[in-house]
Amino acid sequence: MIKIQKINSVIEASSLCVDINTPPILKTLNFQVKKGEVYALLGGNGAGKSTTLKTFLGFNIPTSGNAKIDDQEVTEALDTTREKCAYLPESATLYPHLTARENIEYFLSLANIRKSQDDINQAFQKVALQQDAWDRHMQTYSKGMRQKTAIALALLREAPIFLLDEPTSGLDPVAIDEFNHLVRELALSGATILMVTHDVYGACQVADRIGLLRNGELVGEFDAPENGRIDTEEVHRAFAQKESA
Repeated sequence: MIKIQKINSVIEASSLCVDINTPPILKTLNFQVKKGEVYALLGGNGAGKSTTLKTFLGFNIPTSGNAKIDDQEVTEALDTTREKCAYLPESATLYPHLTARENIEYFLSLANIRKSQDDINQAFQKVALQQDAWDRHMQTYSKGMRQKTAIALALLREAPIFLLDEPTSGLDPVAIDEFNHLVRELALSGATILMVTHDVYGACQVADRIGLLRNGELVGEFDAPENGRIDTEEVHRAFAQKESA
């Protein structure tokens, strides 16, 4: 078991087990994410990455252990913890027959949040969505543009926590670089970010810390050096090890 040093965490998994099927999906999972940090949970298919995010969103009930946000057990304060989180799935679900602006306005209205047109424009600018696309129908958008729109929505909701599920899957290299830059800016502004991914290179470029997940267990952690990035080759070697190693 990986021993985790106690920090002042915003997101915390403590001996977290989730047993939906047999064998259990998550087995005594331990990690913490502090304010302003990007933590990447790295693993292959079936490692338990998406299950972890769904547990923090309250869609899975822990068999044992804890999943906490701001020191609150998610299942005991579901509405409160969800309000603090912006969830970005692998493919953002937005209405194709509406424009980006109309999607933003609609989803903000569901949350009873009022924002001016200037606020919306500033959010579009921050995520580097080209201006000529703001009032185009979403059905004309690429995946990268849809992801940017979803992040603009999260920014306007002023969510302090971001849960990202394979956020760069299917994006081209330029869009990935833009996305990673935006994630770093969010962290610098104080947002807490937990992302799950199978992309070793992308995780090393954007994360302050990486947790390597294998068969529902954390088998290693990697920290970025001061003013530097996590070593890609080191993480890749650990990622590529056989499960029996």
